[in-house]
Amino acid sequence: MMALSESQVPPDAQHYLVCGTEDCERNCQFYCNDCHQPMCEQCRDEHQKNTKTKSHEVVPYKQRKRPLPVEQCKIHPTKEMVLLCEECQIPICYKCTATKEHRGHAFTDIEIDFDEKVSLCHEEIAKIRNYFEPTTQDLKKEIAGDVTEIKKIMEGIRTSMKTEAEAVKKLVDTVTSENIKQVGKIEQSLLETLNGQNQEIDDYISYLNDLIKTFYGYLSPSNIEQITSALKSESFIIRPIPETSKPVPPIFTAGQHSKEDVAKLLGIITVPNNKPENRKIKPMETVSTQLKPTEKQRKQDREKSYVKQTLSLSSFETKVREYTVPGVDSVFHISMGKSGRLWVSDKDGNLVQTDLQGNQLQKIQTSGRDEGYHTVTQGGDLIYTDRDNKVINRITPDNTITEFIKTGDWRPLSIHSSQINGDLLVGMIKYRKAKVNRYNKTGTEIQNIQRDNKGQPLYKYPHYITENINGDVCVSDYDKHAVVVVDKSGQHRFSYTGQRSRFNPYGICTDVLGHILVCDSVTVHLLDQDGQFLSLLLTPQQGVDRPRSVCVDDENNLWVGQSNTNTVTVYKYLQ
Repeated sequence: MMALSESQVPPDAQHYLVCGTEDCERNCQFYCNDCHQPMCEQCRDEHQKNTKTKSHEVVPYKQRKRPLPVEQCKIHPTKEMVLLCEECQIPICYKCTATKEHRGHAFTDIEIDFDEKVSLCHEEIAKIRNYFEPTTQDLKKEIAGDVTEIKKIMEGIRTSMKTEAEAVKKLVDTVTSENIKQVGKIEQSLLETLNGQNQEIDDYISYLNDLIKTFYGYLSPSNIEQITSALKSESFIIRPIPETSKPVPPIFTAGQHSKEDVAKLLGIITVPNNKPENRKIKPMETVSTQLKPTEKQRKQDREKSYVKQTLSLSSFETKVREYTVPGVDSVFHISMGKSGRLWVSDKDGNLVQTDLQGNQLQKIQTSGRDEGYHTVTQGGDLIYTDRDNKVINRITPDNTITEFIKTGDWRPLSIHSSQINGDLLVGMIKYRKAKVNRYNKTGTEIQNIQRDNKGQPLYKYPHYITENINGDVCVSDYDKHAVVVVDKSGQHRFSYTGQRSRFNPYGICTDVLGHILVCDSVTVHLLDQDGQFLSLLLTPQQGVDRPRSVCVDDENNLWVGQSNTNTVTVYKYLQ
């Protein structure tokens, strides 16, 4: 397979970049547009302190200007083509600007022009990825739903047709049976008449035979007197032959019907002459991209950079405030939402949204237990796992609940919405197996993390999950008694097993400095992003009892929930 050039690599591809400074192998995060050199955070700081390079433009790597290949001017071979003639739209050198072909024209630095065009290309790519692709996928899902619905409707029509046909068949059988019975009665009546006539003829024949015998008796000479007497009597007159009539059989008149008559009888199917309704395509909103930040985004990046440079660990933690959360009896997980709202869950499946005054806004009954089973997306949606039904649900800001992702045979436990790219990280189990899946914003699985590079299982019970600022996936695994950290490509980086003989990790989060904060049943452990233990925060001596959940807000405050109370306590631990 042919490798992609740097210009062909998708802007959100997760690949590891190394600092361009000699002998430095740290992760590249920045780029000097003047030197065209990638650099890590430390080399960036040194670069900006150097008197020779402190005026250079150093930007996040994704916002870098692409270096162009050096090309010599064809008219002035000793000069490089560094400008673009805006009227002629061709690259030229400085000397070309004085020629009559370009006199009076406007010129642009060719690197700046190229960078603007690259940014426009990336904006179009972002539009395709963030709008056109998801929208067409939604249309495919809608069409698939229509296919299922049409099949269901047509099967219903077929069933109705068969039912109607059966009803007509029964009616035909009933009418035919009654007609046959009527024919039988008519036949019986006719046969009885004919049998009566036949019997009458038989009686007449007997009468004739008897009469013949009588006449034969008169033929003897000794009976002269009797014959004389008989000839004078009425008995000598032969009775007439009985009259009989021929039967009049019934006539069967066949029904006059056609295929059309039967079709009308059984019902007909018609296609409405309605114009098909066009599917609704959601309007394209402004597609944001990190590749060409707005001035507001640049300001936010500068502010974040300033915060990272000025923040450090405080020598002690200061309690800022407390909130009592109604509707729960403990706090096993906290998800920070927008506008000062938070979601809190206990071990009994109660999931409650409150404001910062402790007022309950809504409550949901879930199948969640003592795990981090809910998260809030960048758009403000709540996403939560349903371990019993093996699905992941979404609640939009207008409180519409929809089934978002089906996880098949796997029970989803923990979930985290990435603040870097909006991906969903989900810890799940199946029998004695465990894994972490990554889904994109449309719910498509894009990564499966299950084993290390030696083929050994990474997880046993991933009941809390989060993501660090460098893209590391950090999992609190209760059955492994460890925090398991892999990089964004799924490669195992380290596992932290606590400072005591047995470590039972629960809630986990990270902060703006890349610290990892994880609570066990006693205290909160603070690690750096490479897994080095830094300190214990909020020990029992400071009034914290059985911490189970941790969360850091936008003001770098630490929110802590406990298993024995429905109070959330907020601390300041950075200065």
